[in-house]
Amino acid sequence: MSAIQTILVENRVFPPSEAMVKSAHVSGMEAYRALYEESERDFEGFWGRLAKEHLVWAKEPTQVLDESNKPFYKWFADGELNASANCLDKHMGTPVEHKTAIIFEADGGEVTKITYRELLDRVSQFANGLKAHGIKKGDRVLIYLPMSIEGVVAMQACARLGAIHSVVFGGFSARSLQERIIDGGAVAVITANFQMRGGREMALKAIVDEALALGDCESIKNVFVYERTASTYPMTAGRDKTFAQLLEGQSTDCPPVMVDAEHPLYILYTSGSTGKPKGVQHSTGGYLLQAKLTMEWSFDLKPEDVFWCTADIGWVTGHTYVTYGPLAAGATEIVFESVPTYPDAGRFWQMIERHKCSVFYTAPTAIRSLIKAAETNEKVHPKNYDLSSLRIIGSVGEPINPEAWVWYYTNVGGERCPVVDTYWQTETGAHMINPLPGATPLVPGSCTLPLPGIFPAIVDEAGEELPDGVGGLLVYKRPWPSMVRTLWGDPERFKNTYFPPEMKGWYLAGDAAVRTIGDSYYRVTGRTDDVLNVSGHRMGTMEIESALVAKTDLVAEAAVVGRPDDVTGEAICAFVVLKRPVPEGDEAKAIAKELRDWVSKEIGPIARPKDIHFGENLPKTRSGKIMRRLLRTLAKGEKITQDTTTLENPAILAQLGQTY
Repeated sequence: MSAIQTILVENRVFPPSEAMVKSAHVSGMEAYRALYEESERDFEGFWGRLAKEHLVWAKEPTQVLDESNKPFYKWFADGELNASANCLDKHMGTPVEHKTAIIFEADGGEVTKITYRELLDRVSQFANGLKAHGIKKGDRVLIYLPMSIEGVVAMQACARLGAIHSVVFGGFSARSLQERIIDGGAVAVITANFQMRGGREMALKAIVDEALALGDCESIKNVFVYERTASTYPMTAGRDKTFAQLLEGQSTDCPPVMVDAEHPLYILYTSGSTGKPKGVQHSTGGYLLQAKLTMEWSFDLKPEDVFWCTADIGWVTGHTYVTYGPLAAGATEIVFESVPTYPDAGRFWQMIERHKCSVFYTAPTAIRSLIKAAETNEKVHPKNYDLSSLRIIGSVGEPINPEAWVWYYTNVGGERCPVVDTYWQTETGAHMINPLPGATPLVPGSCTLPLPGIFPAIVDEAGEELPDGVGGLLVYKRPWPSMVRTLWGDPERFKNTYFPPEMKGWYLAGDAAVRTIGDSYYRVTGRTDDVLNVSGHRMGTMEIESALVAKTDLVAEAAVVGRPDDVTGEAICAFVVLKRPVPEGDEAKAIAKELRDWVSKEIGPIARPKDIHFGENLPKTRSGKIMRRLLRTLAKGEKITQDTTTLENPAILAQLGQTY
């Protein structure tokens, strides 16, 4: 976790246009500073005011922040509300009731639109179906669905009953599903027979069956299956029901179950450096407040906007900026099933043109891959599409490199749309540091300034604050409403991970950052622990190493590191010691493919190593510690200049240099 002392200097500044400043919710830097100063001056009063203004309460809270059991903070704890009611019911009887809530575009291009009234009816009917099968407040329900209206309905239906959903990305393996079912004690799984991606049918129900067959999943009583395609699939009598069976005879009227503000809304598993995924637990009230609030602050949302967040509901971005934030704000949003390169790499631009999207929010990985596609195929360049509907464009998932930022700003935003480069985490629940489109001058590659009510700092390993221009560890000095409450079933790990003693009670983000001299803008420079960020998805190195070593017939030992990658941000590089002589040539290529396929099966395709290196051993100190800094140098293809005198086996470095 060493501090980063050198940074790239970026002198380009893009101020907001006069028109954007005039029309924005937060108009100009003076308005931003006034909000920020209010949050400094009266921290609890600030958040209490916003909670009353932005949420509909069955019982208004009398206390804002309870700090009596740090770091297990509570927000609005004696208040009562329902998340689904705040996204749907509150719009009934207003003009939003008959407004389009979701524009769904399927893999093949088919478009379905649904109003807020229709969405409420479907959510209520689905919730009644779940209730009829015994699912109640506090129960955990695992959701393993493709991007779809059904995915949003399932999440909202759980929230309506006070059931706690745990969504798993549709690319994860049976083993990953099983781990999450066991850890959360889920009572039901909501899945689909297949998902469609890039014109291909991909099984989901079969993976659920495989997960349950692995054992220790006796808590699962029901599996509900959305029949996305007409293809046949196996069903287990008594346990499995189709959506049609679940919904048959169910009313479209389902009163929402009121819960206290601290009631868990969901558990979302994220990678950890110790191997076992962490069940990040979010509350209902505080989380929902910042989900809605940041729709207004970060995206300057207007009633006429068409909002599109391209993230999958399996990730936190899909929770906050697909399922909860846009609906709580009464927005019309696009939900997209497919991939940005199908049938060609002009898909995103075509959809923006077709649906008149005005606020577009995607990941740097997607942007970089589309830059590459546009450079090799002129037909899919964004200049060939009418993107004039765009007002604001955003970036999420990882730091965006300055040149990709400028390309995005120029070619997609037409040099008129602010790039809202958002920094946040699964654990923070909502945006933490990012520009406000009508206020903040933009600097490529910088997430700029903290949102009002958010108090970051840059510190060294001892928790001492560092001056501007010196890189270190990013911390937050005050709690915030949408923060992680605990790790499901593991409060000690929560404390040790996010509030280590040396950080003086401050939240440790696990990211390295620097504040630039002159403007005090924040720039996040990467992870400080052994978690890789691949295409915006955090993957624990220990998980991938564990999967490799689980190939017991072949692998003796493995170490995984990351290296920079133009498309995915970070690429997974595995250094592997086999239980046989070091392979070469075609044999090495064949074994490397076998190992990649194995990791894909054990964890999921996103964990597939890009590079594999073979050696008789790994570089270790005499005490047996793997020297990962040397592996990172090898992964980058750079010459080793570090001190290797402590190595037990320095000759191994030359052997590990070959990539397959």
